Amino acid sequence: MRWLALVALLLAVPPARAQAPAPAPAPSAATLPEVEPSGFQARVLPERVLVGEPFTYELVITHPADQRYELDLPSDLGDFELLSQSREPPRAGVEPAVTTFRLKLSAFNLGMMSLPAVPFIVSTPEGPQRFVAEPRTIEVGSTLPPDADSQGADLKDIQPPTEVAIRSWMLLWVLAGLLVAAAVGYVAWRFFQKYRGRSREVVAPPAPLDVRIRKALDSLKSEDLPTQGKVKDFYFRLSEILRGYLGERYGFDALECTSSELMTKLRRLPTPGLPEDGLLRFVSESDMVKYARAESSPDSCREALAFGYELLDKTWPPPPPPEAVPVSHASGPQRLP
Repeated sequence: MRWLALVALLLAVPPARAQAPAPAPAPSAATLPEVEPSGFQARVLPERVLVGEPFTYELVITHPADQRYELDLPSDLGDFELLSQSREPPRAGVEPAVTTFRLKLSAFNLGMMSLPAVPFIVSTPEGPQRFVAEPRTIEVGSTLPPDADSQGADLKDIQPPTEVAIRSWMLLWVLAGLLVAAAVGYVAWRFFQKYRGRSREVVAPPAPLDVRIRKALDSLKSEDLPTQGKVKDFYFRLSEILRGYLGERYGFDALECTSSELMTKLRRLPTPGLPEDGLLRFVSESDMVKYARAESSPDSCREALAFGYELLDKTWPPPPPPEAVPVSHASGPQRLP
């Protein structure tokens, strides 16, 4: 039975798995073999800049078409700051190939500065290789004038925070707001005073219609327009007075009616005392003078004005008679004086 237990033990233990080999670490760029391009040119544009002023570092690499150059810039460029970079690839089918790199940099130190070395990773048929462009120099000048030291305008160390007066228009805005508020208040006060004064005025009731019409006829008579050659104006004024009276007296818009519409409306209404023939004659004569340029003598104008008074007298109802006061008779004999 011992051999059965040994077999069971062997079956229970899982076989050891072979571990996969760990991937080989990627080769460092510094350890790659060096390669030299067919040609290399570098220039700095411009060759002299002021501190902090951007400039362009152009690198032109001529190489076989089966190679590819890529920048491998370090993160720390020392006294220089990388603003932007661009790569202009070679033209297809052109041998040898030309790849152009442009770095936009700025310097933050003075004097003749040596640009940092620019490394490239080169893809070749034999594998990745490395090319490092030799550094170039650039002159960095100061932004201060040449006589800065003598004038006391040399560079100073960082100063602690100080209060700086800033121009503010807040006071002017506040004053303008106060002036606007005062102006609005003054206008509101004047309006209130004017409105309150109007509210205190006692509005007199309008005069009776016959009084107003008679006053208008008297005013037209006193102007004596026909003797001034203003016959047309006279008939316009008289027609407007009489039409306004008839419309207000019988309750319709007589001023907007034509002559035929005026007579038709008056015939449909109860108009006791209305001199219809005289009104028809006046309306016809008035239309001829106003619209047909007919002539009218001063006597005809006086007759037309007299008809206006006649129309008012015949159509305006007289005031009711006063009520009679009953007289009480005392009983018994009256004593004679």
